[in-house]
Amino acid sequence: QVHLVESGGGLVQAGGSLRLSCAASGLTFSGYDMGWFRQAPGKEREFVAAIKWRSITVLANSVKGRFTISGDNAKNTVYLQMNSLKPEDTAVYYCAAGRTGATYNIGKEALYDYWGQGTQVTVSS
Repeated sequence: QVHLVESGGGLVQAGGSLRLSCAASGLTFSGYDMGWFRQAPGKEREFVAAIKWRSITVLANSVKGRFTISGDNAKNTVYLQMNSLKPEDTAVYYCAAGRTGATYNIGKEALYDYWGQGTQVTVSS
């Protein structure tokens, strides 16, 4: 059974940093694309970042230059380093695993098969 467990969320002031972690079990980590999505109150879930083949990374325009995604095969863990946080980054952040095929599909939520429960990130102004 596949499990994705996120951690590292919390409350931070604008301009601060957080690092989210997603520990995966029950799947061959290196065989999956790993993504981060977020959902703010009253909004639809949106793509944030993803990593493919442990080296190709894709970031949403809204977080480029502030967030980075990385993976550790030995720990079956993917990270989202978030710097220069803004109040509009406030959301529940979800980790997801899937096989998205071509890189241009990597942001498509429907292609991810497994999801974590989410971790809350709150950025105060």
